[in-house]
Amino acid sequence: MAGPCVPTEAARRACLLCLIALAVACAPAARVPAQEGAVRLPPGFRLETFASGLGAPRFMAVSPSGDLLVSVPSRGQIVALPDRDGDGRADRAVVYADGLNRPHGLAFFHGFLYVAETGAVVRFPYRSGDLTGGKPEVVIRDLPSGGGHWTRTLAFGSDGKMYVSVGSSRNVCEERDPRRAAILQFNPDGTGGRIFARGIRNAVGIAFHPQTGELWATDNGRDWLRDDFPPDTILVVKDGAHYGWLGAARGRDHGEGRRPLRLGRPRRDDLSDLPFDPLAPPSPHFPLAHAGFPWHLDSRGESRVPAEGGWPRAETHAHLVG
Repeated sequence: MAGPCVPTEAARRACLLCLIALAVACAPAARVPAQEGAVRLPPGFRLETFASGLGAPRFMAVSPSGDLLVSVPSRGQIVALPDRDGDGRADRAVVYADGLNRPHGLAFFHGFLYVAETGAVVRFPYRSGDLTGGKPEVVIRDLPSGGGHWTRTLAFGSDGKMYVSVGSSRNVCEERDPRRAAILQFNPDGTGGRIFARGIRNAVGIAFHPQTGELWATDNGRDWLRDDFPPDTILVVKDGAHYGWLGAARGRDHGEGRRPLRLGRPRRDDLSDLPFDPLAPPSPHFPLAHAGFPWHLDSRGESRVPAEGGWPRAETHAHLVG
């Protein structure tokens, strides 16, 4: 049985450019004003407009036939952006699906387009070249919905399992539902649901590393403390691990280790190691898998993550980090 679709390198590069443009377009004007030189690109990349007039697009996925699909939560839509003449600009915008409840994460797997809504996961049968979807099948009906972190992102691993990220319901809170601030695992048909990893406040971006098969995630730290603390992090997520939310966060420098958040909670002793240094500044608020494929790996195996500063910040950012 075939695994998840792996786009061509050209498709990945094209989608990375779209990803950067959409990340900048999605940033609220009050936080990241448009300005000359606001986006800094790695060598060999350029920034061009692929499509416009989409409102507030979020995540993207490349179909097996090479078409780009984009979720637009504010409109309840999935929009297809074909570039059949290969000129680097969308030929047109076609509404693939409408009437969805804040659709966010997208993934193609075994003949279906999976869409993560805020409280459910649905899937559309997909045939090569499709630009409009049929009637969706509800795969998961009861994801924790709404709240301050309403986005749901999904990805499929080489194990054939579906992974869904669910953020915390508030900036700082004790969750009544243990499925929040966690990454969940399901079978592709929605059965067998369980908590895969906990203590991840808001993993907006999740993706499987194309070489190691490890699950990576960005984790957005809490707001309203100070610039760069707690920093956002990139995690290599392990089965059964706990990554600190709500009781602790890792400091920015090596010497700080994990520092308790200002919640009056005791230090946890069961925390999993954070495998990477926190990214601060800036924080990866528009993170991994924003385009639905793993992420761009250059010749040195380095990743590229669009980023903006945390909230609130004295100084805002919108550029790439490697």
